[in-house]
Amino acid sequence: MSVVGVDFGTLHSKIGVARNRGIDIIVNEVSNRATPSLVAFGPKQRAIGESAKTQETSNFRNTIGSLKRLIGRTILDSDLEIEKKYLNATLVDVNGTVGTEVSYLGEKQTFSATQLVGMYLGKLRDITSNELKTGVSDVVIAVPGWYTDVQRRAIQDAASIAGLNTLRVINDTTAVALGWGITKTDLPESDNPRNIMFVDVGHSSMSVSVVAFSKGQLVVKSAAYDRHLGGRDIDFALLKHFATEFKTKYKIDVLSSPKAMFRLAVGCERLKKVLSANSEAPLSVESIMNDVDASSKLTREAYEELIASVLDRIAVPLQQALSESGLTLDEIDAVELVGGTTRVPAVRARIQEALGGKPLSTTLNQDEAIARGATFACAFFSPTFRVREFHVRDITHYPIKVTWERSEADPEEDTELVVFPRGNVIPSTKVLTFYRKGPFDIEAQYAEPSGLPGGINPWIARFTAKNVPVDTSGDLTCVKLKTRLNLHGVMSFESAYVEEVEEREEAMDVAAEGEAPKKKRVVKKIEVPFASFGASLDPSVLEQLKEQEAQMHAADKLVMDTEDRKNALEEYVYDTRGKLDDRYASYVQSSEKSKLLSMLQEAEDWLYSEEGEDATKSAYVSKLDGLKVVGDPIVARYREAEERPKVISQLRTSINEYFAQASSTDEKYAHIDEKDKTAVVEKCATIQKWLDDQIARQAERPKNEDPVLRSAEILKKREELIYFAIPILTKPKPKPVKVDTPNGTGTQTPQSGTQTPDPGAPPKGEEVPPPEMDVD
Repeated sequence: MSVVGVDFGTLHSKIGVARNRGIDIIVNEVSNRATPSLVAFGPKQRAIGESAKTQETSNFRNTIGSLKRLIGRTILDSDLEIEKKYLNATLVDVNGTVGTEVSYLGEKQTFSATQLVGMYLGKLRDITSNELKTGVSDVVIAVPGWYTDVQRRAIQDAASIAGLNTLRVINDTTAVALGWGITKTDLPESDNPRNIMFVDVGHSSMSVSVVAFSKGQLVVKSAAYDRHLGGRDIDFALLKHFATEFKTKYKIDVLSSPKAMFRLAVGCERLKKVLSANSEAPLSVESIMNDVDASSKLTREAYEELIASVLDRIAVPLQQALSESGLTLDEIDAVELVGGTTRVPAVRARIQEALGGKPLSTTLNQDEAIARGATFACAFFSPTFRVREFHVRDITHYPIKVTWERSEADPEEDTELVVFPRGNVIPSTKVLTFYRKGPFDIEAQYAEPSGLPGGINPWIARFTAKNVPVDTSGDLTCVKLKTRLNLHGVMSFESAYVEEVEEREEAMDVAAEGEAPKKKRVVKKIEVPFASFGASLDPSVLEQLKEQEAQMHAADKLVMDTEDRKNALEEYVYDTRGKLDDRYASYVQSSEKSKLLSMLQEAEDWLYSEEGEDATKSAYVSKLDGLKVVGDPIVARYREAEERPKVISQLRTSINEYFAQASSTDEKYAHIDEKDKTAVVEKCATIQKWLDDQIARQAERPKNEDPVLRSAEILKKREELIYFAIPILTKPKPKPVKVDTPNGTGTQTPQSGTQTPDPGAPPKGEEVPPPEMDVD
C-alpha cells in the first residue's frame, strides 16, 4: 500500500508520502507543494485545485473555496454568516446539509459540501497517483481538533466518494506533535516527560495543544481553539480599511462588488506579507472596478492598530490550553509555532506576551508539519514500511452523553450519563449496563451544545435494541451495551449482549472418595439484535454519489483529452505551415506543398468554425491523421537527412575499430585463431562496400524524394557487425596450465591452434575406471 497523509486546509492542502526512507511533500501538476482548496464549475467541465485558481477571477461565482469550513454544516448554521464574507458562491440546502448552486454544463446544479470535498480529494488522489506511478487508496486526513462527530463522518464519506479509504482522521495539532516526537531519540522516561506547547495559527483558525512526550509515546494533555482567528481575518480587516479609503479617494464602493472585493483581498494578502519584513508597504490594484486603478500604502504601526481586535483574542486559547493541561508555564519545556500566520511579527509578539515572554521555537516546517505528521500516522498502518514504535494518546474535545427513557420498573432511574467526558482518551471503549424487559432506545449527543461550532446539531447517534431476551425468573434483563469513541474521534454503538451464567461440572479422571464433583462457572454472551443510526450517509446514497463522481471524473478526462487533441491539431497546422517555407523547403515537392497547404487552410477554417470549435475528440484525431498522411513523408525526409550523417559516422567508426583490432599483431589478440580474425576483416570490408554503394545511390537521389538509404538500415548493419565481431575479438586468453617436465614441475602456456594434454587424463590405451562413490 502507498503511505499518504493529507493536510486538508482552508486555503490550500498539502500531500505527504513515505518513500526513500523519509517523508516527502509532493508537488502538483504545476510543481507547487500546496494545492489550492478550490472546486470550480464551467460550461464543459470542472476545474479543481490549480486550474480552479487560474480562472477564479473570471468565474468566481462558480468557484467554491472554504470547503473545510462548510463540510458537515447545515444551511441554518450561524457560522455560515461568517463564512459568507469569504465566499462568492451561493449557499443552499442540499438534502439537509449545506451546499452550493452553480452553473455546470450549461444548467443550474446543486452539490453538497460533502460532494465538493469528495471532488477535491479526488484531485489530490490523482496528483498522488501521478507522482507515485501507482494507484492510491489508503490515506490519513488531518482536520481541526474542533471538528464534531458529524464533520468527521462527512470527511470519511467525502473520501469514500473519491474512492479513498480513510485509515484515520487525525487532529491537526496531534499530527504536528507526532511529526515532532517520532524523530526524537533523546526523549525522557514516562515519569519525567517533556512538555511541549504547539501553537498553530493558520489561514482560518488557531489551535493550541499541550503534549507530554516520553520514550515511545505522546500524550495530549489539553487542546484549545479559536475557530475564527487566522490570516484571513487579518486580510479582511485590511480589506475593510482600504474599501473605506477608496470610497472617499476614488468614489467607488468596493464592498458592493464581489469581484472588486476579490481583487482587493488578493492585494491585501500581498501587502500583509510585505509588512511582515518591512515597516511600510504599497498597495496597488489594477482595474479594481469601474476601470479605476487603485493604490495606497500602509505602515506596520497602522497595520497593527487595524488588526488589534484580532490580536487581542490570541491569549484566550493559549491560557485555556495551559490551564486544562494542569501545568505551569515553567513546566512547559518549549513552545513550537506552526502555520503561516505565525510569521506575522505582531502575532508572534502577542503569543510570546501571553506566555510570559517564553522563547518561541520554529524547528518544524511551519507550512508542512501537519502533512508530515499525518503521513507518519499512515505509515503505522503500512506493512511495507518500518516505523519506530510510537504510541499516540489523543483526547476528545467535546463531552458526549447518552440519554434514554426512564424504565417503568424504576421511576428513580437516571435518564442520562456522560460517557466520554471532555479530555477522554481516543480511542476508548465503555460498556454501559441497562435493565430492561423489552426493546428500548438510547441516543448519544454532545453534553454541552453551547460549546459546539456554530449551530451544529448536538445529536450524534441512536441505538435501538430489539428482542431483549426475557429473564427466566421474570426479573429485568441485564443488557450490556458496548460504546466506542474510535480512532477518528467518532462515537458509535458497537454491540449489545446479555450475559448468561452457567455452572458446569468439571470432568475428573479420578474422584476422591466422598468428594462431590467440582463445578465451573461459565459466562456466555447472547447477542441482542439492534439497529444503530449515525450522521454518516446511507450506504445506498453514498454509492450513488460515488457513481456520480466517477461519471463526472470520466467526463472531465474526456474534455481534457479532447482539448489536448484540438490543441495538437492547431499546433500542427501552424507549425507545419511555417516550416514548409523554412526547414522543409528542400524536402517537399511542389505538388505536395500545394496539396498540404490547401489541407492546412481547410483544417484551420474548420477549427474556427462553429463545428470545429466544439467537435468530438475523434473528429480532431481524424483531421490530424489526414494531415499527417501527406505531411509525415515530408517530415521523415527532413529527419532522415538530419540523422543520416550521424549514423553513417557511427558505422564507419565501428568498421574502422574492428578492422584495426582484427588486423593487429598486438599480443592482446595473439590467442585468437587467424581464421576468426580474417572473418572479422572480411565482414568489415563487406559492410564498408555496402555503405559506400548506398551512399552513392543516395547522393543521386533528390532531397524531395523518399530516401533509398535510411538511418534504421544503417543502425541495423552496425548492430550486425557488433554482434559478429565482439564475441571473436573479446575471446579470453586460455589460462596457463601446470604440466610435469623431466626436470620437475613447470608451467607450460598453450599456444593458439595447439591442443594441451590434460595432466589428469590416463595414458592412451588404458581404460578409465568409474569414479568411486561414498555410501552411507
